[in-house]
Order: sequence, then C-alpha cells, then structure tokens
Amino acid sequence: MLSYQHIYHAGGPADVHKHAALCLLLEHLAAKTKPFSVIDLYAGEGRYDLTADRAQKTKEYDQGVARIWPAPAHPPLMQGYFNVLSGLNADGALRTYPGSPEIIRAFLRTDDHLTLNELHPSAYRTLRHWRTDDSRISIHKRDGLEALVGLVPPAIRRGLVFIDPSYEVKTEYTDLAAKLAHATAKWPQGIYALWYPILAEGRHRTLIENAAAQVEVEIFKSEIMLTRPNHSEADGPIGLLGTGLLVFNPPWQFDTAMTEAGIWLANALTAGSGRHTSAWLRRTKD
Repeated sequence: MLSYQHIYHAGGPADVHKHAALCLLLEHLAAKTKPFSVIDLYAGEGRYDLTADRAQKTKEYDQGVARIWPAPAHPPLMQGYFNVLSGLNADGALRTYPGSPEIIRAFLRTDDHLTLNELHPSAYRTLRHWRTDDSRISIHKRDGLEALVGLVPPAIRRGLVFIDPSYEVKTEYTDLAAKLAHATAKWPQGIYALWYPILAEGRHRTLIENAAAQVEVEIFKSEIMLTRPNHSEADGPIGLLGTGLLVFNPPWQFDTAMTEAGIWLANALTAGSGRHTSAWLRRTKD
C-alpha cells in the first residue's frame, strides 16, 4: 500500500515530538569532530509547504508546531529544533515545516553522510529534487523494513537510524521488533530511533513488548499523551491519542534531556493538560 502522504500530517504534534528527539540525537553526534552517518528509512518529501492545499485540508500543524511558534520561552535543549524552524521561516511567518531529511541536513558537516529511503513514487521524485546536488546525501527507493536490515552497517560506523513508518500496513507493529533485532546485531553500536502512534486500538503495545523482548540493547521510551477529558476534534488529529518513541542505544544523558523536552512539549502542545512519561525498557549500564 502506497497511499500515505505525510504532508497531511506535517508539523502535527507527532512531528514535533519525534523531531525534537531527532535534534537532540543529532546534536550529540555533531558534538564530536568524528564524522557520523544517518539513515532515514521513511524520508518523505524533505520539507513541506504548510500553505499547500493538502496541508490546509487537515491543518494538523495547528495542533502541533503552530502552538509553539513563534517560540515561547523554551528549554535551551530545544534550541536546535527551533534553529531549523527559524532557518526555513526567517520572517517569523510559519509557512514551511522541515521533514526529517531537512532537519538532518541542517546538522551535517562536510564529512558526514545521510542515506535517505522513500518508497512512495511521488515522494521519491520530490525528495530527489529536494536533494539538489548535495554529494553528502544518497537516496534509495526500497521497502522500509527491508532497508532497515539491508542498509546497515553504513560505511561510517558512528551514527543513527531514524525510523518513522506510517503504520499503514498493520503488520509493521509486529514485524519491526524482529527487524530491529537483526539490524542491531549487524550494527550494534548504532543509535536507532523508532516513532509510533498511540491510537485507541492499542497496537503500539505489541510493538513495545516485542521490542523489549527481542532487541538486546538499551531501550528508552518517551511518550506524550495529547488527549484529556472532554476531548474534541479541535484538540488534535482525529484518532491520535498520543505519540511515542523508542530509542535503542540512546547516548549518554539522552534520557534526561528527552524527559525535560517531553515535559515541556506536553505542556506547550496541550495548554498544560497533556503529559509526558518516560521509562527504560532495558538498561545494562549504571
């Protein structure tokens, strides 16, 4: 199935959560002079025009990035995320939202490398146009779950895999853990960040349980619940109760930073009625 197009959800609360986490991970990688690589398995279109008809049809960004832009007082650890937003919206008007490729490119240095993967035909074409002639970026057109195993380890062994499926294919909830177990066995030093939606049917619980049982590296979980009593359609995207992240092999102090960022985001996105929770699913270090 290839009907999913992310522009309908661009800048929504799930994007804000996972992209804030992505920026924290990229800042960690960029803090050292050694080069790093990033693999983005469900890359989308690169960046999104929020004034376009498709974005205007759902306006999910109204419940997401628009609630924190222009930036109110925010934790310093959120500055990297806001820097990327400011770079695309220099006049202060929110018209463009960065997809994960745009965010990652903002952190790349000369010797770093970004591998993008996108199976959707029109998104793939847009992504190739977005890349222009940047030699640091390569693009694949493969199934995301196959690429998760097939693209690791990268030539630069210090790095991150960003996994942001649409879950349009429901078996992804059950298949991802086994693929992650295989990928981490091939590239055990890599960081892996996996986003999932929290929906009423609760399929994400199976994903979390399987990951904790099958993936034998450290696993940190971050979740933001968006709903509240008397929840209405205006409070957020229909059906989206919350947004979750599993980070495998998280870097030192990521748990502290993500918890602080998550608490701030939960409050900012829901006017104080949301909540952030975090936990270690597996921890081997003190």
